[in-house]
Amino acid sequence: MSRLPTDRRTLLKAGLAAPIALQAGSAAAASEDLTMFGPERLFADLKSYAEAGNKQSGGAGDRWTGDWTAKRLASAGFEVERQTFDVPWFEVTRCDLTLGDLEVALVAQQLAVETGEAGLDAPLRLAEIPERLDGAIAVVRLPHLRWSSLVDRAVREPLADALARGASGVILVTTGPTGEALLLNAPADHPASDKPLALLAPRLAAPVIEAARHGAPATMTLLGRGGTRTAQNVIGRRVRPGRPWLAVSTPRSGWTDCAGERGPGIAIWLALADWMPGVFRQHSLLFMCNSGHEYENLGASHIVEKVGPPPGETDFWLHLGANAATRDYQDMPGRLLPLPSADPYRFLMTSAEYVERARAIFKGQPGIEMAYPSGDGTAGELSEIIKAGYTRHAGVFGAHRHHHAATDDLSTVAPEPLAATARGFRDLLTAVIPVSR
Repeated sequence: MSRLPTDRRTLLKAGLAAPIALQAGSAAAASEDLTMFGPERLFADLKSYAEAGNKQSGGAGDRWTGDWTAKRLASAGFEVERQTFDVPWFEVTRCDLTLGDLEVALVAQQLAVETGEAGLDAPLRLAEIPERLDGAIAVVRLPHLRWSSLVDRAVREPLADALARGASGVILVTTGPTGEALLLNAPADHPASDKPLALLAPRLAAPVIEAARHGAPATMTLLGRGGTRTAQNVIGRRVRPGRPWLAVSTPRSGWTDCAGERGPGIAIWLALADWMPGVFRQHSLLFMCNSGHEYENLGASHIVEKVGPPPGETDFWLHLGANAATRDYQDMPGRLLPLPSADPYRFLMTSAEYVERARAIFKGQPGIEMAYPSGDGTAGELSEIIKAGYTRHAGVFGAHRHHHAATDDLSTVAPEPLAATARGFRDLLTAVIPVSR
């Protein structure tokens, strides 16, 4: 197998498993064949991803998706390897709040701290009231937002404040578009709270908030089992010795089934893997499908540190992040009405030299029609790529209305906007990268 021409990143350092056997390039790699960018093909791949179930890192759905994407890369002519790393896991056996005869479902926030079998008996208190919370279960009401991460200052600071004022446990009300509890990305190395921390769906919050106004007694119970397990990044290469690299990455893991959060990126990534080998014949190609995303980009950090080619030998890196092409909705009281168009809460960031071309290519596509220079600020895994020194890049990321909710299923994606977005990234690549050198 050919090795990357670099003195600072080697495959031995990467700790990669044995490669899958290289297969002949698929017919779909021919540049004349564009069927992979049709809505039917893209949506079929997205459906396969969605039906794999929950995508928590190292779990059954994540492992299935890793195997599936590895086979797809191999069939497109890539040499495929795995990069293995450790991730935390926790399976809940019970998570609820008891108020007298009322039992309210809670959702455990990773990394979970258990209450013990007896539960945590304590009065409920609203955290926004400026008083001591000694021994209380603090109820923190977050403002309306499409919540994503515990590291977000608007989450981190009120949580830390409640703990500093003596709370024995914390319930976060993740107020958002769906009314569901929204799981939050978290660091992998330590719990964000040393006390039990759970999430409460806004649609269930009214009796809890009322009880907290009066300091009513309650019992919070959070039980489960967990530990550490392995997760894998999937890496595919088409090496053309002495040629510069093109890199395409997408995360596949997350807290829920992630049909809208991750599915469009996966589907577009697979289409590009079929198409690019036949088009960019003067480049080496690197395709990466990362696990560990919900642990604050853990898998991506391993990729850019140990797998990515030297930035000076990389012509372009495209990253397909969250909400690449997810359905928009009308917000109605108590419900969301689906629309056939794409959710505009997605951001297209490119290196400064490509902004104008990206704006022309994505004209009329909600949200991404206005590409921004990445120097203005980025988020998610694209930030890891830029920090590693890859100066020629583009990436999409965002948060659709069902982002990080249990309701993020196949219904959150419409085929036509998905196909339009995929064609846009195809056209961006041919606009910024010479097909022959």
